[in-house]
Amino acid sequence: MPGTDGDRRAQLVDAAVDHVAAHGIADVSLRRLGAAIGVSHRMLIHYFGSKEQLLVEIVRTSERRRRELLSQLRLEPGLSSVEAARRLWHRLTDPGLAGQERLFFELCGQALRGRPEAVPVLDGLVSDWLEPLVAAETAAGADPVSARNRARFGLATVRGLLLDLLATGDRAGVDAALEEFLRLYYGPE
Repeated sequence: MPGTDGDRRAQLVDAAVDHVAAHGIADVSLRRLGAAIGVSHRMLIHYFGSKEQLLVEIVRTSERRRRELLSQLRLEPGLSSVEAARRLWHRLTDPGLAGQERLFFELCGQALRGRPEAVPVLDGLVSDWLEPLVAAETAAGADPVSARNRARFGLATVRGLLLDLLATGDRAGVDAALEEFLRLYYGPE
């Protein structure tokens, strides 16, 4: 039984995310991306409307995957919150994912300038992350207001350090800053 259009669209986004993770996005065209994932550029236009709309879906899917990874790490028996944060950080800063991170910041910048095709990338940019982060904070005993504040602080710090890493390439400096943040955020281990 063939899948629905929604299933096919999801398969194409997943393939595009995997391709971008492995090869980056520099000068990617719909023709080249389509050929790389086994479809025509016309099919990509059919499912996404434009290259920009496909890029937005790539970012959204990448973000969803990262939230799922965080949820999996938090459920791992015996894994402390600090160690879960470190493992997520190492996944986020995998050099193979630098293209996805650059795309994330590029589309956010375009959306903030009001470029209509990029604006949807802002939907859920913070709120989708806050829900699981706030839940983790409240499970650790934080009151709801503090949990929300801590979650937003953590999210903003990690995104800022990701941007720092992309801009400077200073892996040692950024990793040291993350460790300092974790000491401030979680206290001494």
